[in-house]
Formats: sequence, C-alpha cells, structure tokens
Amino acid sequence: MTMPVSYKRHRFPREIIAPVVWLYFRFPLSLRLIEEMLLERGIVVSYETVRRWALKFGPDYARGLKRKPPSRHDIWYLDEVVIQIAGKKHWL
Repeated sequence: MTMPVSYKRHRFPREIIAPVVWLYFRFPLSLRLIEEMLLERGIVVSYETVRRWALKFGPDYARGLKRKPPSRHDIWYLDEVVIQIAGKKHWL
C-alpha cells in the first residue's frame, strides 16, 4: 500500500492542483490547453508545471477514475432508440 502524496512545498494549494490533474486525466485535454484554462481564471501556471503535477499526483487520480465493474443490481432504463437504415428511420 502506498502513502498518499503530500502537497507540501508546492506553490499552489491542493484546491488548485487537484482539479487541474483531474481535468488532465478525465478529459482529452493538452497541457497547454489546461494552462490557458487556468490563465482565463487568473492563475498563471506553465504547461511544464501541469506536466509535473500530472506525473506526481496523476497515478492517485487515475486509480480513482477507473470505473467500477457493473453490478448485477445495476438497472439501465432505455426510453427510445432511433436508428437510420438506408435513409429510413426505425424505432427500437
């Protein structure tokens, strides 16, 4: 079992680092795009800093984002499905 990663000695608090790393691993965003998103919010961070955060804190977030296997108790409700075959709509 690994020890949790410490946020000590970082310039930014956990409240900034955590969402940035989560965004990077959850959505297909580039480092530079995340840098621009933070700049829009008034936070000046280089893409290299985001990369370092992803390397250091990423494995913990990646493990947390893995989906749980479906349970036999999970229920899916499907209202209506429309498919188009040869230009003609079919409802399932």
